Amino acid sequence: MQQLEPGLRLVRANNPSPMTYTGTNTYLLGTREVAVIDPGPDDPAHLEAIRAALPDGAKITHILVTHSHLDHAPLARPLAQRTGAPIYARGDSTAGRSPIMTQLAASGLVGGGEGVDPTFRPDIFAADSERLHSADWEIEVLYTPGHFGNHICFATQDIVFTGDHVMGWASSLVSPPDGDLTQFMASCDRLKTHPARVFYAGHGDPITDPQARLDWLIAHRKSREAQIIEALRFGPATAATLAKIIYTDVDPRLLAAAERNVLAHLIDLTQKEYIVPQGALSATVSFALQKP
Repeated sequence: MQQLEPGLRLVRANNPSPMTYTGTNTYLLGTREVAVIDPGPDDPAHLEAIRAALPDGAKITHILVTHSHLDHAPLARPLAQRTGAPIYARGDSTAGRSPIMTQLAASGLVGGGEGVDPTFRPDIFAADSERLHSADWEIEVLYTPGHFGNHICFATQDIVFTGDHVMGWASSLVSPPDGDLTQFMASCDRLKTHPARVFYAGHGDPITDPQARLDWLIAHRKSREAQIIEALRFGPATAATLAKIIYTDVDPRLLAAAERNVLAHLIDLTQKEYIVPQGALSATVSFALQKP
């Protein structure tokens, strides 16, 4: 357990990996009535660590889930059963999908990310801009789809808990159909308008210059888009081919994730009518420039 600042503690899950960095960050906000933000993976030892990290005399009154990947959401239900606290989230694992992502999911496109919790259901739907209260804190819900269709951030005072939307150690994975780059960029723009002193992310260290990190993230995505368009000037290509061309220095274990990031860009560019798939939209179809 780490005390981050008054009334805020961090308990890190023991699930390090190339996708989760040093593990999932679970945050405990409050000293009497505590909100647990992102309970993490279904790990009994982590559940006990959360309970052990509670301030003396405190009780868990809210369980807040940024999104329903397997490294963030599954422990929510066991924790709720142990504490009686309700789970707040933006719907189940299909919530928030755009029509094009719904179509891709129906065609069989799955996987390619940190893994989805298909059984996840919140007790209470967390509406955009809703304010949650306790004796200790007030939290505003910020709907930020992109990394995942049901992704939300939580803002309190000058802090934003950003889940996997903004992280300091890496750019966020956007893996269709659960991730949507068009949504992701719009959510970045929304966070740009929200003043914050610090971002506490789902993995890694605190982000102490939030605006600069958002600027970097937006520029990084635009740079990837430019690389894809340039590569397609040489002819049609699939997401897999483009990933190998663009991600030349990536850890081989992350190449599949890089391919999904490229696919997200290709779908976004298709919707912008910059490119066109050479067949039914899928993870394996080739794409060509509209106007080479």
